[in-house]
Amino acid sequence: MNPLSKLGMMAAVLGAVWLFVNAVQEPPTDETLEKKIVNDYNVYALPLPEKMDFAGEAVPLDNPDIRERMDRELLVNTYWQSNGLLLVKRANKYFPIIEPLLEKYGIPDDFKYLAVAESALQNNVSPAGAAGFWHFMKTTGREYGLEINSYVDERYNLELSTKVAAEYLKKSKERFGTWTLAAAAYNAGNAGVSRQMERQDASDYYDLLLNDETSRYVFRILALKEILSNPVKYGFNYRDKDLYRAVPTYKVKVDTPVTDFAAFARRFDINYKILKIHNPWLRETYLKNASGKEYYIEIPEKGYYSTGK
Repeated sequence: MNPLSKLGMMAAVLGAVWLFVNAVQEPPTDETLEKKIVNDYNVYALPLPEKMDFAGEAVPLDNPDIRERMDRELLVNTYWQSNGLLLVKRANKYFPIIEPLLEKYGIPDDFKYLAVAESALQNNVSPAGAAGFWHFMKTTGREYGLEINSYVDERYNLELSTKVAAEYLKKSKERFGTWTLAAAAYNAGNAGVSRQMERQDASDYYDLLLNDETSRYVFRILALKEILSNPVKYGFNYRDKDLYRAVPTYKVKVDTPVTDFAAFARRFDINYKILKIHNPWLRETYLKNASGKEYYIEIPEKGYYSTGK
């Protein structure tokens, strides 16, 4: 084949490719777009489980109001796919820490899903100022013995804040008689739930007319329990290696002031950032500890981080 023929063939091929690409990229017509939507994207109604419970207490799904409210939260949390998959990943990391603490303090395992509903298993702050995994306000945290100041905020200490959450929930359970009402009171406050129970002459969460947030609260917890217990059933696909895992740590006792946490971190072959990741309750670059109080700082085992320090 002579050079001109080769050039002609190449031009023909390039022209065909150009036509194909431009045809693919052409804006769809109303008819083709409608077909693509129908064929390529589908949203399905979700069948509700036949039975559901929270902490062993049955959900009255035969009640049409309850079914609709449960359906709403299951749909909202299933089809918020990115958030759902992140929750699956974080649960693998944090549930093994939270579960034995709840058992230790006598709280049903289902309350780990309350922590998911509160903070999405992150040490964040709500618009109202509630902080940590369990979203305590400063006043409540201090009332239950957490240290909260410019240097230390134990709402961000998962072990200590879980203990406080357990104490709060136990008191609510003693007051109201059910774990479901205790969960609702975690959102609305014990006084708020008591007031509505008296006004409405009702003794069951599912019989109460509450504000929108508290009305949805327990159902959101139930939806998270259902999805995180059966992620593949709800379309969350992943490999085991995709899940997050806790880095093993050991505790170092500190009962003196620390003038520089960056220098403190270097003693353990980590940097300041890694120290704070594992101890978010330390709120400053130093610690004023004039009283000699004992603190236990989590240090990651060697080999898990490569840092420039």
